Amino acid sequence: MSGVRRASAAVSALIFCGVVLRADAQTPSPAPNPCALRSNTSCAECLQNVACLWCAPTKQCLDYPVGNILPPSNVCPLNDARWGVCWVNFQVLIITMSVLAGIIIIAILVCCCCCCKCERFGNKREDAKVERQTRMRKARQKERRTEMQLRHDEIRQKYGLAKDNPYARMDNH
Repeated sequence: MSGVRRASAAVSALIFCGVVLRADAQTPSPAPNPCALRSNTSCAECLQNVACLWCAPTKQCLDYPVGNILPPSNVCPLNDARWGVCWVNFQVLIITMSVLAGIIIIAILVCCCCCCKCERFGNKREDAKVERQTRMRKARQKERRTEMQLRHDEIRQKYGLAKDNPYARMDNH
């Protein structure tokens, strides 16, 4: 009987621990401080939360309007709005990012054009090189043919087989 009691006690303990752990897992975590509570403090304190936007002239900490890419001017003018860091306003941030994006796009296009031109000029150079080698090979072949023809003519003259008439048959002599 003591074994049954121990087993039931162990099962009860496991069930109790499971219930307690499950209750702890379902407890909601505390909600982050809303941005409005950080108004009239400092920009650095407001921007500790990434979802907040600091408006410098009014010293308000606002929730970033996630429905828009840029905060509308009725919330805070762009040159007074701060997000992420306090030392850069939205207007400067937008201009800087646009210029950097333009430079990157232009650099990529220049690289692509250079690669295409290099490839095209490389093919022209290779074609010219192959053509030059072909001309040199043909010239050497022509020289060899001429030399061989001269040697054959010398042999014919030596044995009296030289042709007076180049169109005459050799057996007529």
